[in-house]
Amino acid sequence: MIKRVSATPTFEKAVKKLHSKDKKTVDSAVRNIATQPGIGNAKKGDLTGVYVYKFKINKQEVLMSYQILGSPGSVNAEMVLLALGSHENFYTKLKR
Repeated sequence: MIKRVSATPTFEKAVKKLHSKDKKTVDSAVRNIATQPGIGNAKKGDLTGVYVYKFKINKQEVLMSYQILGSPGSVNAEMVLLALGSHENFYTKLKR
């Protein structure tokens, strides 16, 4: 289980644009990831070390990318939320 969660400005900017109901859905997804850090799909190549978790907001699939710093079982484990958005150009923007 992850004890500390932080977010990048890119992630915070994306969440800020959501409605309050949708923010609760994102919070629920973050809690799911924090309890089961390996739930997302691990990426390869340029995005090694990045995980992507897919969920739905208003029947639209949304992708959330994150990294885990430290080992998930340790006390110092931290999850960094990187980006949030639809599939369109998601990975291209994430590489930047």
